[in-house]
Amino acid sequence: MVIGFCGSGNMARAMAIGLGEPALFSDGGSGRAAALAELVGGSAVSNAELGQRADVVVLAHKPLQLEAVAAEVGSPAVVLSLLGAVTLAALEAVYANARIVRAMPNTAVEVRAGVTCVCGEVVPELEELLARVGIVVRLPERLMDPATAVSGVAPAYVSLIAEAWVDAAVAQGIPAAQAAQLVGASLAGAAALLQAREMDTLAVRREVTSPGGMTARGLRALEQAGLRSAFANAAVAVASGQSSK
Repeated sequence: MVIGFCGSGNMARAMAIGLGEPALFSDGGSGRAAALAELVGGSAVSNAELGQRADVVVLAHKPLQLEAVAAEVGSPAVVLSLLGAVTLAALEAVYANARIVRAMPNTAVEVRAGVTCVCGEVVPELEELLARVGIVVRLPERLMDPATAVSGVAPAYVSLIAEAWVDAAVAQGIPAAQAAQLVGASLAGAAALLQAREMDTLAVRREVTSPGGMTARGLRALEQAGLRSAFANAAVAVASGQSSK
């Protein structure tokens, strides 16, 4: 299967690295396509050549370029769109003869630990491809934007949480390198434990929270600081921003 990425930005780069096989890449003149082809193998080509040669055309360009890129790509057989807030109806209007899947991955696909939400036509070989770089969750299109507010933002949210956590540890006298090591390993271990327990957050939390103990005091401080409302407000902000595009 020949994969062609229309656009060679961060998401295309993450997915291409995760898949780990040669592909076709295009860009708008930035030079990223050539750099990505050199990194993972393959070729930097025009949109027109990509449309002719690729079995699957992955749309990873700017959403506003949809019509212009489609005019250059032509009539591909299969289209995988990574374009935020671009609906299936909009995609079908410019790729009338293609089998179309709309997908919203996060950048953890780079390390094959991504989450990709999909809707549109069921293309088994395409979903098998996406499963190589993480889990695939099929949703109705109306939930794609809310899902982006959950999984798409995860690398950024977790990075911010980790930064704050490391800073708090440093403020308590732990050297920065050791603080980063402690936080990174603790995040990974806690996530693995939750998944092993089928996301039974209450049970995991209670196992480490003694009445009146240090964990209880820390949790109370986080609740008083508005942790839950901060996440709720962030989800609304992301979803409303997507729908307004």
